[in-house]
Amino acid sequence: MSSNSVINTKMPIGSTNNNSSSGNSSSANQPSCNNSNLRGDRNSSVSSNKKDGQQQQQQQQNSSGITSPVSSSVTSMNQQQQQSSDTANSNANNEDNRGGGEQQQQQQQQQQSGRKRSYSSDDAETANNSATTSTTSAQMSTSSVSISDGADSRRTSRRKKARVSEPVEYKEMDEQLANLSEEDYASEEEKEKKNEKEKEKMKTEEPEAESENDDPTVAISGLEGAAFQSRLPYDKITSQEAACFPDILQGPPTSQKIFLYIRNRLLQLWLENPKLQITVENCLPQIEPPYNSDGPLVMRIHAYLDRYGYINFGVFKRLKPLPVKKHGRVVIIGAGMAGLTAARQLISFGMDVTIVEARDRVGGRVATFRKGNYVADLGAMVVTGLGGNPITVCSRQINMELHKIKQKCPLYESNGATVSVPKDKDEMVEREFNRLLEATSYLSHQLDCNFINGKPLSLGQSLEAVIKLQEKHVKEKQCEHQRNIIELQEKLRKNQTLMVECKERVEDLHRQWKTASESKTPRDITADFLVKSKLRDLNAVCKEYDVLIEQQKEIDEKLQELESSPPSDVYLSSRDRQILDWHFANLEFANATPLSTLSLKHWDQDDGFEFSGSHLTVRNGYSCVPVALAEGLDIKLNTAVRQIRYSATGVEVTTTNARNSSSNSMTFKGDAVLCTLPLGVLKDCVRGNGVNAVQFSPPLPDWKTAAIQRLGFGNLNKVVLCFDRMFWDPNANLFGHVGSTTASRGELFLFWNLYKAPVLLALVAGEAAAIMENVSDDVIIGRSIAVLKGIFGNNAVPQPKETLVTRWRADPWARGSYSYVAAGSSGNDYDLMATPVCPNSAATGGPPQPGNLPRLFFAGEHTIRNYPATVHGALLSGFREAGRIADQFLGAPYALPQRPPVATHVT
Repeated sequence: MSSNSVINTKMPIGSTNNNSSSGNSSSANQPSCNNSNLRGDRNSSVSSNKKDGQQQQQQQQNSSGITSPVSSSVTSMNQQQQQSSDTANSNANNEDNRGGGEQQQQQQQQQQSGRKRSYSSDDAETANNSATTSTTSAQMSTSSVSISDGADSRRTSRRKKARVSEPVEYKEMDEQLANLSEEDYASEEEKEKKNEKEKEKMKTEEPEAESENDDPTVAISGLEGAAFQSRLPYDKITSQEAACFPDILQGPPTSQKIFLYIRNRLLQLWLENPKLQITVENCLPQIEPPYNSDGPLVMRIHAYLDRYGYINFGVFKRLKPLPVKKHGRVVIIGAGMAGLTAARQLISFGMDVTIVEARDRVGGRVATFRKGNYVADLGAMVVTGLGGNPITVCSRQINMELHKIKQKCPLYESNGATVSVPKDKDEMVEREFNRLLEATSYLSHQLDCNFINGKPLSLGQSLEAVIKLQEKHVKEKQCEHQRNIIELQEKLRKNQTLMVECKERVEDLHRQWKTASESKTPRDITADFLVKSKLRDLNAVCKEYDVLIEQQKEIDEKLQELESSPPSDVYLSSRDRQILDWHFANLEFANATPLSTLSLKHWDQDDGFEFSGSHLTVRNGYSCVPVALAEGLDIKLNTAVRQIRYSATGVEVTTTNARNSSSNSMTFKGDAVLCTLPLGVLKDCVRGNGVNAVQFSPPLPDWKTAAIQRLGFGNLNKVVLCFDRMFWDPNANLFGHVGSTTASRGELFLFWNLYKAPVLLALVAGEAAAIMENVSDDVIIGRSIAVLKGIFGNNAVPQPKETLVTRWRADPWARGSYSYVAAGSSGNDYDLMATPVCPNSAATGGPPQPGNLPRLFFAGEHTIRNYPATVHGALLSGFREAGRIADQFLGAPYALPQRPPVATHVT
């Protein structure tokens, strides 16, 4: 990708109570959670241009040194596996239906085409956000109304898609804070130098385009915009809505249009001012006639939206007091984003809620390092677009200093020259990176090549196989080139032999003609005929010789052309491979795991649900969100769960002090338990080998444990470096470091400059993330400084004032960073992770039976298929489970009231 591109990647999660710090870092700043969830928001980290097979083959012409097209290798495989392509095409369309996010998927389907190395902004124009406030009944009547089903709206391509529209600048809510620059920390000399550099840049570079479309206040305008921002289709009833409102679905089309208008209008009223609760009483007068004539329907729709977290969520002022009498008690394990949002929802529904948290803080994998002016997110770090993101609402309720991440990401090699990789080289390698990903997608989805020796193929295996095929293709091109030269040389040899023979014939005929023509006159008719005959033959042979000369020239030209333009000796030069490995490391960062563990077929199964808009960072630290959500909740910190007992009569959660496991245990009783333990901790529970493993009684059913084992839980670490001054470009948010070997490609491969103070965050991904956890802080910090000196020069890099190294895998309350689709897994496992467990759960995990209702519920980023491994995914899973629990124990307030039976007269 070009040095002017941006990094579009899944976002990291970062540190633990086992994190160690050097300098003057305080241990109180080190994160320490229990059973909570969250990995930093991620985004695509790959780029790939979406093309079908034939289009790929037509456009695979390489440039700038990388030679053979990937399509040629894939085409040869296609010829060998022709009979399997039809099966693959049918399988690709038979994937299980995925509920929710229908409108979001449809919006993103046209906007994205390949995962870019960039936090790009593809939301320049969001059509849904431009609707006017007053939608007339005539407009509503022309809208088509149908049930929006996941299967119908799902994208057919599972390629990671890149944002294609122009970059959009986010308009911060607090301009004064957002516009504070790093100049506050620079000397006068540095300011002057910076101003000179800025003037030079302005001459050569065009500024990034700014737009207010990233501003959430713009994104929520109109009924269409309100539906879009709520991840709902504007003119369609979702499958969940159809199940909750069967009377509307079975009614006339006008009833569906009325339902949609009321739903969208309620969403709009909430989004106009999410700091204030909306009630039926204060929104009914704001619904235009004739839609406000059916008061009970408005109440039902309001209750539905409230129950499932579409309105009245987050931190807002309540107009109606909370119910004094509590109905039902829920114990929530983990004070991460999922647990906190679920707790707030359940309390608003009138339930009694207690949260138990093993760490000494809330937030889980949302953790922020703070010391003096220094701020750095150790876990969740990026808001991946505001279009449709519930974090948009939170940002209007909480003091979140959102700042757009600039796209430019130059790549540097450790040669001390402070010169980035040339743009053409960067773009060339990125194009080949995209082709490789397209080839693996073709192998998986068109050729159905997903297993080898009965074992599922990983993305890494497939990529390396295609690279080897490309190398083989290069050698074949070389062989073909030599064969062509040999063939031309043989033609040249034969031609020269004919020329020699022809020349001898010319000389012989010339002598014969000369002898005949010198005979004494008068010649008889026979002698005269002989002279003319010899002359005719001589002319014919001369013409034949001229043709041979022309053929020799033609052959010489072809030979010269072949010899002057030989094919490349290698598919990738050593430098090309290093840059390609950087892209692979970025992809490993996006998925928090080595490519060798990712599912070839399903690794990007959530692509169609990415949010629109620029990616932003929270400059005052992402932890401000869970801290705000935790206010007023009953949270038991430093309380580690040891056992979860669930039966038909209720649940019991046994805990001990997280700092002293030998202390007396405490038991919390309730009607249900919501488990938001990170997937890494659940894996320890299933294996039973973790010191802090939780025991389930009765044990989790086989279908649940199998899903836990199949789904992957990755690792990603950060190195926080706090300096007294900036020695890097203060206007760039990102710069990459190209490693020297494939094995070390993920080591300190990307540096982030996001905060006002001079702080760099270095990422360690892939195999390097696991290796680093066994290396001391001094070694890691020393290596980080060495890399920076290799980029900026020895004299430019000072020693850091504060440092911190995360070790998420070693964190006993996280055991990793965030989930991924491992080889042998699929998106279905996210659905299984979300399925609640009944006391006498069937082995198949089917629907609960009467008298055997679920008591054990699950939430977290690892339980939401459409938005896994993200902060917003965890938040949405909390909404989902709060609604499910409340419906089970409190009933559905949106259900159609049951009419009493009509009394019959007895005669």
